[in-house]
Amino acid sequence: MAMTGAMSAAISGLKTHMEALNVVGNNIANVNTYGYKAQRVTFKESIYNTLSAGSGGTVTMGGTNPQQIGYGCGIGTIDLDMTSGSLEPTGMPTDCTIKGDGFFMVGPKGQTIDSMDNVKSLQLTRVGNFEFRDGYLVDRFSGNVVYGFVTTVADPANGGDAGVLPDGGTLNTSTDLVPIKLPMKSTAADTTGEAVYVGVDGNGHNVDPATDVSGFIDYENLSIDADGKITCTNKDTGDQVVVGYIALASVDNPNGVLHTDGPYYTAGDAAGDITVSTPNSSVTGNLRNGKMQVNGATDPNSALSAKSGVSLLTSFLEQSGTDLATEFSNMIIYQRGYQANTRIVTVTDSMLEELVNIKR
Repeated sequence: MAMTGAMSAAISGLKTHMEALNVVGNNIANVNTYGYKAQRVTFKESIYNTLSAGSGGTVTMGGTNPQQIGYGCGIGTIDLDMTSGSLEPTGMPTDCTIKGDGFFMVGPKGQTIDSMDNVKSLQLTRVGNFEFRDGYLVDRFSGNVVYGFVTTVADPANGGDAGVLPDGGTLNTSTDLVPIKLPMKSTAADTTGEAVYVGVDGNGHNVDPATDVSGFIDYENLSIDADGKITCTNKDTGDQVVVGYIALASVDNPNGVLHTDGPYYTAGDAAGDITVSTPNSSVTGNLRNGKMQVNGATDPNSALSAKSGVSLLTSFLEQSGTDLATEFSNMIIYQRGYQANTRIVTVTDSMLEELVNIKR
C-alpha cells in the first residue's frame, strides 16, 4: 500500500522532533550548570524515492522535471555553542574563568606529556573550579589535577639533578607540561621549612627533589592572576612562592570537541589540531618535549604557540550558556511539529482503514 509512505515519513518526523526536544530538555536542565555549553539541533531531509529522473527538452518536446517522494526527516547536526557565557562571582581565590577561547587541561597525576598525542589524551574543561588538595591543584568535580608549567631551579653546581633552594640556583619556569603542585618543604638543618623547587635533569626535564624534603610547603595568601601565575606565602618563612602557571589549550574547531562526562571534553579528530599556551602569553621559551613549544616559537611545525588576548579572571566562574527564552520557544516549535506529525499518522491510518473496508 503506497500510502504507508506518508506513515513512514510521519514516524521519522516524530522521532526527530522527540530527539530535538531531548536536546531542549538537556539545555534547560543545565540552566544553572557552570560552564555548560548549550546545544542546537538542525533537521535534514531524509532519503527520496525517485519516480522519474526527468529529461531534457528536444526540438519537438519540452523537458520534464524529476519526480521524487521524500521519506521524512532526520537530525542533521547537534552543535555546541561555545560562546563565552556570563560570569558569576564566587569569592574563591582559586576559581578561574577564561576570558576568550580555550580550555583548561586536567588529567591524572602520573601522565607523561611528551607529544601532542599525549596532550590530546588530557581532558579539557571550561570550568575552573579549582583548589589545592594534597599539594596538587585539582578540580573539585573529580579530583583531576590541573596541568601547567611549574617553577624550577637551575643549579649548575649540582648538575641540575635535583630541586634546590632558591639560594642555590636561579628560579625559572618549567618547559615541561606537568601537573601543577606546590614546592616541597626543606628539612635541612640550616634551611628548615624553605621551599624546595622542582629541579631540571641533564635532558632538560623536570625532576622532583631527591633529598632533605618532607611533604609540601604550608602556604597562605594564595592567589592566581590574569596571567595564570599562582603565588602564595610560605608560612614557615614568610617568603613569597611562585608555584607556576596554568596552561590553556585551544583547538582549531571548538565546536568539534567531544563531550565526555560532566564538564569535560576531549579533542578528537573533528576538533582539529590542538595548541597549548599560557594566559596573556606569560611564559616564553621552547618546550623540550617533541615539537611542543611555548610562545615565540619559530618552528612552523610546532603545535604549541602563543594565544594572545586570552586571560584569566579569578574568583569568577562561567555561567551556563542556556538561554531560557530560546529554549522555551524551541520547545513550542518542536511540540507543534510533533503534534502535526501525529496528525499525519492519524489520517493515514484512517485512509488505510477505509481501504481495508472496501469489501465487507
